[in-house]
Amino acid sequence: MTFTPLRTLFLAITLAALAGAARAETILFVGNSFTFGATSPVLRYRPEQVTDLNKEGIGGVPAIFKVLTFQAGLDYQVSLETSPGKNFDWHLANRLPVIDRPWDVVILQGQSTLDLERPGDPTRIIESGRQLSDVLGKRNPAARIYYQATWSRADLTYAKPSPWRGKPIATMARDVRAGYDRARAVSPAIRGVLPVGEAWTRAMEAGVADPNPYDGLAFGQVDLWGWDQYHASAAGYYLSALVTFGAVTGRDPRSFGEREVAAYELGLSPVQATGLQKAAYEQLRADGLLPEPPAPPGR
Repeated sequence: MTFTPLRTLFLAITLAALAGAARAETILFVGNSFTFGATSPVLRYRPEQVTDLNKEGIGGVPAIFKVLTFQAGLDYQVSLETSPGKNFDWHLANRLPVIDRPWDVVILQGQSTLDLERPGDPTRIIESGRQLSDVLGKRNPAARIYYQATWSRADLTYAKPSPWRGKPIATMARDVRAGYDRARAVSPAIRGVLPVGEAWTRAMEAGVADPNPYDGLAFGQVDLWGWDQYHASAAGYYLSALVTFGAVTGRDPRSFGEREVAAYELGLSPVQATGLQKAAYEQLRADGLLPEPPAPPGR
């Protein structure tokens, strides 16, 4: 029998339900438009699969994560709390009563330039990230809490005045990652940093994704940015979800292959899906967030 991607998803859901004697793990995504999927169909992707704590009907990257875990036979209760343009201090001041619960896993995504008023300065995320992760860590000392380091913005690299204008496209992602590494160093509750931006860079360097949307899309390559060259396209958010999936579950994103359901539903080609899965895997391995692959038989 040949299964379509949708039938494969339904089969995975059924098998997960039958095997679901263990309690589902809870995961919370805290972020802004880079988490809820602005400028793309990801914004309203499968909202019924997740719990939007703000009751705005958002699916976003958390819904892609949910679909990926279904297919892997894993059981996660996925929640999100998001607001556009916000940093950690806003969630602390305005949403703590909503998110202060004993989650098993938490993903914290902050402002895309680290600080809206002082782009590139991590001072604010260092302090507010520590405060937010400490609160959530006290609720569940065993919680696996991660920062997410986001991608280079094409608009700030190629078009608008910024600290990154005129520099290589990889620079902003590397600077954002360095800021989160500094924040992690003073945040005892943080397990690690999800290298989403560096996975984007890796996809560009591998020829999977186009590094400059302003000079025309190269044939055979995918555009990771949305129409504003700032937020992500469906492909960019898909790559973000793949990195999160691999880091949180320890599973190889390449295991989904060309028939992966979320990629199919979001309009990605099989070649694009597998190329992005490979980029996610290679970045996760480079960061030590996936275990060593098993040795070939006889070695």
